[in-house]
Amino acid sequence: MDLNLVWFVLIIVLFTGFFILEGFDYGVGMLILGRHESERTQFIRTIGPVWHGNSVWMITAGGAAFAAFPHFYATLFSAAYMALFLMLIALILRGVAFELRGKFGGSDWKLLWDGAIVFGSLLPAFLWGVAISNLLRGLPIDAQMHYAGNFFNLLSPYTILGGLTFVLLFAFHGLTFLTIKLADERLLLDLKRKGKCLGFIAWLVYVLFIVASMYETDVLSKSVGVIIFAAAAGVFSAGWDFVREGRQKSSFVATTVSIAMTTVAFFVALFPRLMVSSLAPEWSVTIYNAASTPDTLFIMTIAAVILVPIVLCYQYWTYKTFSDRIKPAD
Repeated sequence: MDLNLVWFVLIIVLFTGFFILEGFDYGVGMLILGRHESERTQFIRTIGPVWHGNSVWMITAGGAAFAAFPHFYATLFSAAYMALFLMLIALILRGVAFELRGKFGGSDWKLLWDGAIVFGSLLPAFLWGVAISNLLRGLPIDAQMHYAGNFFNLLSPYTILGGLTFVLLFAFHGLTFLTIKLADERLLLDLKRKGKCLGFIAWLVYVLFIVASMYETDVLSKSVGVIIFAAAAGVFSAGWDFVREGRQKSSFVATTVSIAMTTVAFFVALFPRLMVSSLAPEWSVTIYNAASTPDTLFIMTIAAVILVPIVLCYQYWTYKTFSDRIKPAD
């Protein structure tokens, strides 16, 4: 058994779970912007019981990457150190805001922390889009897998478009989540109306990003990746249609599947690479030259077989327990 390939697939699964779960989490956080206090409170209560668990997927994916492919982890953190530092600050503010916004009753107090939630949701979503786009587009990585650039090498029209794509994709995903979690008919009608516009803009930017990827990266060399990207755009378009038709659960399922397919498409386009070197293709970080020893991968595989099902069962139990809709009087 090729354990390098096994762990590449497992990391895809972990990042897929992270982008799906934390995606609507970020989306809800962004969508409280401009809302009245009572509406913001309802929005936040839809993710209140689950946002901690959603964040675990990011930690698990990062830990798996560190243990299975340590050279990839080291090169990535070296390249994106400042971006990851900014993301960490945003996530800390976001976590603190969830805990403190309800400690006092003043409107200004809640508004302050709600602003932190918006910031802590929007910035990480944007930076994840920039990071994933850079993995595919390529970074200046030398023969020793050292990053030879600076922070501004991470920013380009293509990667900024990638960041904007993730922001809009997560925002619309969050909107579809709210439609299955809120009970206020007035709010649901407002979300349906705004979802028509947001869904179209998100889909349009997503398609532009796919087209740009075909020119800026070597996605076209992997026909499977192109097919998955195109299918994801189609599924996302269906989600937009479901919102307009008022089919709430179908719209959330569609955005979930679209995000999953997008994540898979990224990694399929990368395979067997983990980071593309823009200096020389042979210097790219792959699942083979960045991997831990076979013994380490074997021990990790045993641990994953035992623990991943437990995590999945806990996640299922959490969402089952808190599956009721949020009412304005709650």
